This record gives sequence, structure tokens and C-alpha cells, in this order.
Amino acid sequence: MANAIDRMQAEALIQTQILNTIFQDAPKSSVVMQLGRRLPNMTSKQTKIPVLDMLPLAYWVNGDTGYKQTSAQAWDGVYLTAGELAVIVPIPEAVVADASFDIIGQVTPRVNEAIGMMVDQAVIFGVNRPVEWQNDLVTAARQAGNNVSGGITYDSLLGADGLFSKVEQAGYTVDGVVASMHSRGALRGIKDDVNRPIFVSDMQGATRYALDGAPLYFPENGSFDTSVVQMVAGNWNQLVWSIRQDITTKILTEGVIQDPTTKDIVYNLAQQDMVALRVVLRMGWALPNPATRLNPDRTNVPFAYIEAATPVTTYAATFTVQNNGGTAVEGARVNVNGSVLKTNASGQAVFNLRNGTYPYTVKAAGYRTMTGEVTVNGAAAPVTVKFPATE
Repeated sequence: MANAIDRMQAEALIQTQILNTIFQDAPKSSVVMQLGRRLPNMTSKQTKIPVLDMLPLAYWVNGDTGYKQTSAQAWDGVYLTAGELAVIVPIPEAVVADASFDIIGQVTPRVNEAIGMMVDQAVIFGVNRPVEWQNDLVTAARQAGNNVSGGITYDSLLGADGLFSKVEQAGYTVDGVVASMHSRGALRGIKDDVNRPIFVSDMQGATRYALDGAPLYFPENGSFDTSVVQMVAGNWNQLVWSIRQDITTKILTEGVIQDPTTKDIVYNLAQQDMVALRVVLRMGWALPNPATRLNPDRTNVPFAYIEAATPVTTYAATFTVQNNGGTAVEGARVNVNGSVLKTNASGQAVFNLRNGTYPYTVKAAGYRTMTGEVTVNGAAAPVTVKFPATE
């Protein structure tokens, strides 16, 4: 009996080749994964990162017998939670057999591109972000007041309260800028006070273009949402990401594929003589935002953005924090899915949020931590948090 290598016998080899290609190339397709700092792979669905939350202080001692004062240091926990990104690409076996080129090989780079696009959209803009993930960079920057209006001009970029200055006020230096392809024309026309262009090419830098020494990236994977922002700048080294497990691929030859909405069977691989490439990625990210001398209460963030020509609509979520007697609690820390503000003398903190549901925690010295969710749906969302009796 004659022997031959069929698809089943060679399947392991095909999987390994695709796995290596996608695993190596997917981060190259994502500007977030390129610029952010990768941590070791996660060992569970959720990984806790200890983050400096309060800095110690020092005091001058008055006189020879003055009393030395005490201080403290505290840490908080920031979580990386793995979200799952997956795709199935069905292909009729007859098409594979009749094709004059490697269809799987042609599909693989497009899968890489799709992975990069989805990661960038979720992390930067919050598009289709997993519910387990913290606020996107644009939302976090908006709560810190790091949004700049006025379009792309010298002042909005490098002025005293411009894009770069917003990041520097948080105690960080801009190490990367991500901009839309549409903004390149506007950048080329901007000059400084002595008529020198500020958008210059740099043949030795990380990218071809630089802005005030920081490399500029123009994503070509379709992820940049010009309806939300025109440009995002920040210290990307403060953004961390990790993979729960390596990207897994499998060529399916049996089974059915159902419509996610109707649950109707769309394809029956065995009955219709089809194969399907399945790719699964589980990853998490976080912006730990530790306390610094310039940002001791962590209410600022190392990112800023220039608004779109028509600023995206946000709605005020006003938190009013009181004790059990109804008295306002000043200085309570309100954390809305990673964005932090402290309450004022009236016990209020105002967040400007896009539509969606956001988990929150409220902490204050001497009180039990309160948790809940706030939903923003096309209108202002008032939230009253009343602490129980003091501990």
C-alpha cells in the first residue's frame, strides 16, 4: 500500500509555522505593543502590580530640642486583567487546492494587522475594549484635564499649556507621539519663532519623523480614530502590557461555526469540505501611574491629546461623597475605572465621560471603601456616595 503525507499528518508542522509568524509579527502591527513596556507573561487571568500610592515627607526641626515629625509611605494595587481577542477565518478546501499561492500565508499578515488594530483601538480610544480593562488613554487624559483644543498649531503642541507641557506637568517627558495620517499635512506647515519647521525627519531616530525630539508614529493599521483625537502624546514607558498565554493558532477541519448573534450554524466544516484558521490572543494592560513628587495624589496621568476638530461629546458624572450624617467629605479619592480625582470642599468630584458603564471605588481615611458602578447614557449622571459610620 502506497504511503503519503496527508493534511492530518502535517497539521502540527503547519500550526507551528503560523504560530511563530503571528506571535512575532503581531506586536509589530500594534503601536501600543511597540511603545509600551512588556511584562513577563501573566500566570493567571489577573495580575496585581504594587504601585507607589503615597510618598513620605521630611520636615525641618526647629531648635535644638524640636520634635521630629513622622511620615509614611503607602502602596496600592493595580490589576492587569486578561481580555480575549480571537478570529476564525473559514476557507473552502477546494479554494485552497485550486489556488496558485499559499492562502494561509496571505491571510496571516492580515490577521497580524487586525490584532494590532484592535489592541490599539481598545487601549488608546476604548473602542470595543473588554469590560475587565481600565479606562482607555483618551478617557484617562480627559479626567486629568490633559485635553488640548485649537487644532494642530505650535502653541497647542509645544506651548506653555500645550500637548507636551500637559505630560510634563505630570512629571514625565514625552517619549512618543501617535498621530493620524491626516495630521501630517498640518504638521509640515508649522514653524517655530525663527521660522524653522518643528516637524522634521530623523534618519537616526526610532522613526523617520520626530517632534521636539520625540519619535512620531502614524499607525497604518486603521486604528486611529480621528473623530475622537488628532494626536496622542505621552510617556509610553509607563504603559505596561502582558500576554496571558502565547498566541495560539489551530487549523480546524471539523466542527461548526455559528453566528454570534442568532446562534444559527453558518458553516459545517466537515460537511462543506472547509478548513478554518483560528487565532486566539489573551492579553492585559495597565497604566499604573505611581505617585511622584509632581503628581503625589496620582490625579494626573503621563498622557495628553489634541481634540478632534469637533470635540467628542462627554457627560458630567458628578460624585458627591458624604459621611453617614450627610456632611461632605473633602479629600476622598474617587477612582472611576482607573481615573482618579479627589473631592473638593463640597465633597464633589466631576468626571467627564463618554457613554458607557464604569466601575468606581471611593476611599477616605477612617471610612470603609465604597464600590459601585455609574452608567452614562447621553446625559449627566449624578452619584451620591454615603459612607457608613466611621471605623
